[in-house]
Amino acid sequence: MVELYGLIFVVVFFGLILVFAWLGRRRARRYLRDIPAFTKLRRGIGLAVEAGQRLHISLGWGGVSGLQGASGLVGLSMLQRIARAASISDRPPISTSGEPTLAILAQDTLKNVYHTIGAPNQYKPEQGQVSGLTPLTYTAGAIPVMYDQQVAVNLLAGHFGSEVGLLADAAERSGSMILAGSDSLPAQATLYAAAQEPLIGEELFAGGAYIQAGASHLASVKAQDVMRWLLVGVMLVGAILKLAGVL
Repeated sequence: MVELYGLIFVVVFFGLILVFAWLGRRRARRYLRDIPAFTKLRRGIGLAVEAGQRLHISLGWGGVSGLQGASGLVGLSMLQRIARAASISDRPPISTSGEPTLAILAQDTLKNVYHTIGAPNQYKPEQGQVSGLTPLTYTAGAIPVMYDQQVAVNLLAGHFGSEVGLLADAAERSGSMILAGSDSLPAQATLYAAAQEPLIGEELFAGGAYIQAGASHLASVKAQDVMRWLLVGVMLVGAILKLAGVL
């Protein structure tokens, strides 16, 4: 029964995305609440390109399968958009991850970006790195990137544990900006205290819409809002029926 409810949720959510994506083509104006982290990210990308510095996108170690994979896929979509925006920089963006599949997808994403802009020779496979295969080795391998690659902005978008605090501390010590979000509650709690601009809750999954990664991301944000209110309504109705003795 639980699997059936989960399937219904996914189908309804996907249907809402399709509907809002179709409606979005007919409406020029889009409304999104202000999230300071993404405003600073857009500004940081421009400043890094002007200064000839690098952007570091870290995708975590959660892979792409299961519940942990959603945040990694969001990180990949943000990597694609950021790579396009920073492709003219003297130092192109670099990606780190703690899972081989994520690293392969990151390399493929970067390769497609350079093919799209007509500069395939600028792509280098080492731009998508596996910095370690366990949470701690991944963190230990990503920290030198922040120090040695002249990184101006660090974006952490993926599945992390409490060890993400070490990455936030390394970014602080290197003098680079850090914006971070995760689907993990321990990581969110750590980032809230350690990161300059933490992304709390669903703010991470809205990232694609805020950096203009595509119409589907805007549709996803609207679908999230609808599903949130639907779930609130179901819980309220359930509570009322319980108090009335129906359930």
